[in-house]
Amino acid sequence: MNYIQQAYKGYGGWWRYAITFLVVMSPFLLNFAIVYYMPEIAELSYQEMANIEDKNVFLFQNLSIFVVLLVFLILFVKYLHQRSIISLITSRPTVDWKRFFFAFFLWMAISVGFMSLGFLGDTSEIVWNFKPVPFFTLLIISVLFIPLQTSFEELMFRGYLMQGLGVLVKNRWFPLIITSVAFGLMHSFNPEVNELGYGIMVFYIGTGFLYGITTLMDEGTEIALGLHAANNIVAALFISSDWMVFNTDALFLDTSEPSLGFETYVPVFVLYPLILLIFAKKFKWNNWRDKLLGNIERPLGEAALIPENEIF
Repeated sequence: MNYIQQAYKGYGGWWRYAITFLVVMSPFLLNFAIVYYMPEIAELSYQEMANIEDKNVFLFQNLSIFVVLLVFLILFVKYLHQRSIISLITSRPTVDWKRFFFAFFLWMAISVGFMSLGFLGDTSEIVWNFKPVPFFTLLIISVLFIPLQTSFEELMFRGYLMQGLGVLVKNRWFPLIITSVAFGLMHSFNPEVNELGYGIMVFYIGTGFLYGITTLMDEGTEIALGLHAANNIVAALFISSDWMVFNTDALFLDTSEPSLGFETYVPVFVLYPLILLIFAKKFKWNNWRDKLLGNIERPLGEAALIPENEIF
């Protein structure tokens, strides 16, 4: 069974998906309503984020929400859908941690490398900000909680929603597009969008496509989990600004005025295709057209025992 077909290992039913989605995504749905229908409240929230005093406490509080939501998602999958958690993560019998760590360290090396290249230019607006106690506290919080935050996002979008939509529409391309765009839209709540404008959504949606393509090509979320965790840990630890979502006690502070430049789009149109080629060679991906655009069929065997009206 391929990755999307893992949804057939448990009970579906539209009401199960509706309950899970509404409960687990409720904080983001509320944020969406505030941003678009009460913009003055959203603006006040952005200002408060820029003026927070204990950044580590603020980060911990925000990441804790994702931990709670991850627990809810796992419980709904296990008890409401009566599926194993492994089936949400991968099509393999067990989680392939080698894939996770390969992607994690590869993206961390690339991110730090490009960040280092940036220091070869004008660094007058980059300030050294190392403070031992706040930084090492940040390090502990980041290592322990950011992978849980990113795991929630991956298992919700590339896992639960991609699998659910896949068995509903019986193809791969539709869930890839919908979950990638939805992932980008979820980040429209970030303060970067308020400062840089909606052009930054190209980066967020493009990143969603990267994670979605790796999931479909590799028949599991391990690579996407590694990429996402590395990306957010680097963002939290190395360089920060008072207008970024990760407003932390990072090693460096960017004091420049917010601006949307070509460097925002380089990862999407240059790095992402290259990293996909690396993964394709490393993990021997083939049959791209079928993996990304092919149909999804109900498998035979144990999954076929589930009534058709309980699939979705």
